[in-house]
Amino acid sequence: MGVRIFVTQPGTKNAETCLAYCPPNEIVPTDEQIDLGKFTLFLDHNSVPFLEEAYVDYSKDQMGGQLTIKAPNAKVPKVDDDAPLPDRIQYVLASEINPNLAAHGGDVSLVEIVDGSVAVLRFGGGCQGCSAVSLTLKQGVESTLKERVPEISAVRDVTDHTVKENAYYQ
Repeated sequence: MGVRIFVTQPGTKNAETCLAYCPPNEIVPTDEQIDLGKFTLFLDHNSVPFLEEAYVDYSKDQMGGQLTIKAPNAKVPKVDDDAPLPDRIQYVLASEINPNLAAHGGDVSLVEIVDGSVAVLRFGGGCQGCSAVSLTLKQGVESTLKERVPEISAVRDVTDHTVKENAYYQ
């Protein structure tokens, strides 16, 4: 019996990293196999780019323990420093910024790049109409993007913030 790691809906905001038993009759010939001594780990071939930098951790606690799977590239595969500017921005949004905004039911997406270095963004969910969005934009999103993608000189928000039905802070 082995263990299989795979990503469902890889490359989308609904991506989930999964860990399951893999009996001999479910081994897929294209899987990458890693012998870990006591068991074999099978990596789904199509999931491999999305599992870069992934790790599995087990922490003992009073209730027994907790298994944690972290795959920071499940939603967007990691991109190289020489990847096109939109791809690098999308990667930072998906892997760093949106997981933080999700705590408030929000997200942000890239609309376009103008003037070669200005990222035009649109907020959604709990960020649309939120009274704290300007703070989030300047101190969170813009500073993170400029740090991770130095070619970015500024960000611009094109969200219609008059719509406040789902706003986290009204």
